[in-house]
Amino acid sequence: MKYSSVLLNKLIEHFAALPGIGLKSAAKMAFYVLDIEDSRAKDFAETILKARESIKKCTVCQTLTEDEVCMICSGNSRDKSTICIVESPKDVISIEKTKIYHGNYHVLHGLLSPINGVTPDDITIKQLISRLDESVSEIILALSPNVDGEATAMYISRLIKPFGIKVSRLASGLPVGGELEYTDSITLQKAIEFRVGI
Repeated sequence: MKYSSVLLNKLIEHFAALPGIGLKSAAKMAFYVLDIEDSRAKDFAETILKARESIKKCTVCQTLTEDEVCMICSGNSRDKSTICIVESPKDVISIEKTKIYHGNYHVLHGLLSPINGVTPDDITIKQLISRLDESVSEIILALSPNVDGEATAMYISRLIKPFGIKVSRLASGLPVGGELEYTDSITLQKAIEFRVGI
């Protein structure tokens, strides 16, 4: 449904472009934004702009941060000998919620997908390889159990093999074709705890 206001229609279109948001939800969000106080609307808009300007990839693990190096990589309490490889920063949050993993991360920002034209140069595999030294003893592949996740896991495990580093992946229990981001924390915790070698 189109409204008589061009700006209202444009606002709804922007909200509808967000993942998982349909037109009805987008319209609710647009009306909500129009109903809140000016100061809150201004803060919302400024936060979006500031986030776009300030948030960047950690120079070590490639997750999102406002600093050069994220809190996980700069902290001293993490097990630096283990790197958990994930597809996106959302997956870091999912794993951190389990409170069972205490190593470092590496965020690929995507998965290999020849059909969609995503090659190793399009994700952060080179940055991962540059991190591999004698201090790293295990790589955990925590990638979604779908076709692209499987292809990426196999590609990375072949690349890492010459380094003599143990490569493991999350245990079964994760639904095939599912996404890590939507896995409940107990299933994810058990998958990390009972990970298997490749």
